[in-house]
Amino acid sequence: MKVGLLNSPAAPLSPYWAAYLKELGVPTQTPALSDAEALALGAQSLPAESPAVQLVLGRILALERVDAALLTEWPAVAGDAWSEALSELLPRRISGLPTLIAVPERGGDLDALEAQAAGVGVRLSQNPGGVRLALERVRPLAQPARADLPALSRASRTTVAVIGPRPLLQEPVLASGLRPALEALDLHPVFSYEVPYADALRRAERLEDAHKVPAGERELFGAASLLAGKGAVAGLVLVAPARDGATQDALSRVAGRLHKPALHLTLDAGQEEWPELDTFAARLTQGATGRRPASTQESGE
Repeated sequence: MKVGLLNSPAAPLSPYWAAYLKELGVPTQTPALSDAEALALGAQSLPAESPAVQLVLGRILALERVDAALLTEWPAVAGDAWSEALSELLPRRISGLPTLIAVPERGGDLDALEAQAAGVGVRLSQNPGGVRLALERVRPLAQPARADLPALSRASRTTVAVIGPRPLLQEPVLASGLRPALEALDLHPVFSYEVPYADALRRAERLEDAHKVPAGERELFGAASLLAGKGAVAGLVLVAPARDGATQDALSRVAGRLHKPALHLTLDAGQEEWPELDTFAARLTQGATGRRPASTQESGE
């Protein structure tokens, strides 16, 4: 059985799954097209969906003669069927796809990850003994790398927190135009995916009934709340994928719980200009005039 690996930069466990299948002796393949070509292919097949959905579909379609593909689960937001059941919905919309096997996006709970990985391994290799040995060998790759909050200040620039889903902001083919657009306005962007995941989740515990809030929305709120609490951060840029109303609604709920200036943007693949950024940047720059520089350790609380 040959298995497709999509290897998204927004999927922290991609190296884990690649190493695991190699240990099991399962042949693997990655997409035969560049991300730009895969995106165009996905957009042709699902033109009305968000660019993040189009990209993952294109990567699957760019796999050549595989029997199955590992598909990383997305952090869900309320009301978004794609993030809640990506591996189930895609075959319903597009016929002829390989079998899609949903796998966890993170390894925070090692026991849960290895239990699911064991099931995947037995299914693909039919070798329970080899699965146990493979799990032991790749276990170090399941541990999240140590991460610190990035620098929140940059000389002569106003800091903004850029909040949005990782499957959008962390994909260069989708979001590469956003950082240059912000920096061209003398803004220093700090992206939500740069916030250590564990720190964002701890911050999200402040939400009322946090356990009832979908994981993706908790992550967005936690990162936004943590950054908004820093004195160096002047405002928030909340970015949702084009044609994704559920994420736009989730980001509106995030903004409603915070108390710093916020701008809502939608981002389509390859987009490089947002006219509304000019006015927002001017507003933040004027508000920051004369303000004491803040260290990266300020909590603002």
